[in-house]
Amino acid sequence: MNGILFAIIGIVVGAGGGVLLTTTVMKNKLLAKSQQTLKDAEKEGESIKKEKILQAKEKYLQMKSEYDKQVNDRNNKLHDAEQKLKQREQTLTQKVEDLQKKSNELKAASDNLNNQIELLNKRQQEVEKVYKESVNKLEHIAGMTADEAKQQLIDAITDEARVEAANSVVDIVEEAKMTANEQAKKIVIQSIQRTATEAAIENTVTVFNLENEEVKGRIIGREGRNIRTLESLTGVEIIIDDSPDAIILSGFDPVRREIARLSLHKLVTDGRIHPARIEEVVAKTRRQIEQEIVEVGKRTCIDLGINNMNHELMRMVGRMKYRSSYGQNLLQHSREVANLAATMASELGLNPKLAKRAGLLHDIGKVPETEPELPHAILGMKLAEKYKENADVCNAIGAHHDETEMTCLIAPIIQVCDAISGARPGARREVVEAYINRLNKLESMAMSYPGVVKTYAIQAGRELRVIVGAEKVSDVEANKLSYDLSRQIQNEMTYPGQIKVTVIRETRAVNYAK
Repeated sequence: MNGILFAIIGIVVGAGGGVLLTTTVMKNKLLAKSQQTLKDAEKEGESIKKEKILQAKEKYLQMKSEYDKQVNDRNNKLHDAEQKLKQREQTLTQKVEDLQKKSNELKAASDNLNNQIELLNKRQQEVEKVYKESVNKLEHIAGMTADEAKQQLIDAITDEARVEAANSVVDIVEEAKMTANEQAKKIVIQSIQRTATEAAIENTVTVFNLENEEVKGRIIGREGRNIRTLESLTGVEIIIDDSPDAIILSGFDPVRREIARLSLHKLVTDGRIHPARIEEVVAKTRRQIEQEIVEVGKRTCIDLGINNMNHELMRMVGRMKYRSSYGQNLLQHSREVANLAATMASELGLNPKLAKRAGLLHDIGKVPETEPELPHAILGMKLAEKYKENADVCNAIGAHHDETEMTCLIAPIIQVCDAISGARPGARREVVEAYINRLNKLESMAMSYPGVVKTYAIQAGRELRVIVGAEKVSDVEANKLSYDLSRQIQNEMTYPGQIKVTVIRETRAVNYAK
């Protein structure tokens, strides 16, 4: 305010001395006004100060009230927590008292139990003492120890059990024969009667007949070129000997022999026989045989009513036509087994279509083009599994020679039908040496049993008769000998069909009247 006053005075002085009075009056007015303004400002400041102090007091009171409220809430919570802790403490104190009480009770019970155990131990010692005294008295009276008496009792019970077991075996076998043998024979006989097949067997040679002897020279060719080419392309041996108007084709693979026979027939009919022509004819014949194999497989499946078979399996079925087993045509054997299996399955209330399918494919492991080192039953099972055949069919294929466990009812049917087809007269051929060895082994196996006097293998090895000494072997032991010998033959030997074991025991009384 003083600055403003001095400024005004400066202005007035600068304007001139003529207006000095006016300036003095204005100075006084301005000074009064400025003092009034200063007082108003001080009053306004004092008013604002009081207002701010009141606002601060109100804010302080509000905050204090909120704080007091929070403190009260916390105090209430602490009080509640304290009450809960007191309750828990009282509960724990009660539990501790209860546990102490139970501990005292358990201790008392333990002391009582220890006393009882001591009493029982004393009584046990007394009982053992009395038992030993009784055993000693019994051993003294009987004249033998307890172990000897026990062994004697075991031996007696064992002998009695053996006799009873042998008698039970006889009774069970006789009962099974009475109840099952008649029906089983009926089913087998009906199946065989309803399935008619030829009894012809194949050889490992094929005879090719000629119209005249001059053709032999043309087949041989200059320096043997024609015959060497034909043998190398077909894989068979061509034997040209002194047989009139005939050539022999020798080989163990029937497919190759058939290719050679048809090729020779075409060459002889055409008249043009030279190496180039032979190669052309053999290649054409091989394709024709492959096509025929497929057709045979399809026709076989159609004839048997088998549907939805994999093309490769059908081709293998066709190859069976040119395979043989023990001299028996494999396709004919498989068809026969399929028909027998379907008949038996129908008689037994099983699925005949599934049985027929398994019967047709049971020897499929004998005709793959490769020759893996696996039994044909296992190989056939793996092939059937590979081409998504039914699980029962696969199991029947793999189990028909007991090389895997049977898990379905069709498997034993296939095994039985395979044996029926191979065991009928004229179905198969055996090497004479193997046949004689089998008979000798049967007789020597029977002679290895104690009490056997003589043995005879009769009916081409289908029956073994064993004569035993009446003074060495009883009737019960004769039954047991027959059973044991049949089990040993079944486990140790391989043979077609079945072998009947007959044990003969007889007593003779001879006197002379003089």
